[in-house]
Amino acid sequence: MLRTVSALTAASMALAVAGSAQAATLVVGGRAGQCSDLAHAGRNDAEARDVCTHAIDFEALNQHDLAGTYVNRGAMELGVRMNAAADADFRHALRIMPKLGEAHIGEGVYLISLQRFGEAEAEISRGLGLGSEEPEKGYYYRAIARWGQDDFKGAYEDFRKAIMLKPGWALPREQLKNFRVEPAR
Repeated sequence: MLRTVSALTAASMALAVAGSAQAATLVVGGRAGQCSDLAHAGRNDAEARDVCTHAIDFEALNQHDLAGTYVNRGAMELGVRMNAAADADFRHALRIMPKLGEAHIGEGVYLISLQRFGEAEAEISRGLGLGSEEPEKGYYYRAIARWGQDDFKGAYEDFRKAIMLKPGWALPREQLKNFRVEPAR
């Protein structure tokens, strides 16, 4: 049996400390490549977002790179609580490439910010099923969504999966400290 702290409090706390954990998509070359590098580095300041905007507006990008640049800018926007802009970017990416896993994961993180945990879990699961460049982030955020629904076992398992995929990542390790596994009664 798992025991844990309040689901909403913990999920809110986990989302607040997530920082650069949002899903980002690898894009190589030009401003879109710079945008990708900045997103993966956890940058979300106006200058970083402007690099992404320039790439979207002025570079001739293939579908994957354009959708990925929208995802990267959306991740940055989530990092500074520009939630509506992030949602618009994730949705735009999904219109371009409906099967881009990172876009679904990003949309799921946006839904977590609205405390729509059931929808978030479904969206993140969809993204994980489609494939992700950094699946550990998908598992981390799906754990948050499950936690928000009082699915403590599912949250615990997803935090552990995130650690298994990226052993040195401290964020899911910190969240596991909120759980205590007890023998079944």
